Amino acid sequence: QVQLVESGGGLVQPGGSLRLSCAASRSIFNIYATGWFRQAPGKQRELVASVERGGGGGSGTTNYAHSVTGRFLISRDSAKNTVYLQMNSLKPEDTAVYYCRAWGDVFGKGDYWGQGTQVTVSS
Repeated sequence: QVQLVESGGGLVQPGGSLRLSCAASRSIFNIYATGWFRQAPGKQRELVASVERGGGGGSGTTNYAHSVTGRFLISRDSAKNTVYLQMNSLKPEDTAVYYCRAWGDVFGKGDYWGQGTQVTVSS
């Protein structure tokens, strides 16, 4: 089992920045892909950014939604078992609940979600 706890959400003005953190209960980056998803009211949950697992043949490649490319950056700190999402140049359309996820070991098993953190971009 893996527990994921997000933090760092809040209210920010358009053009501002926030950094989200997701702390895992154990070392996971060589086992699972990790990433951030978001869900706005009335919309489906969507992938924001992800990092492929770094071990067992995984490449550690990052992937971004087109809408956030160049503005958001996903990173990991293996010593802290924490994945971050640095969000810059925030727009009102970035408003959503942001979820951390870890999934897909070498057998395709495992799918863990955090509880979510609210990000609101508004003046």
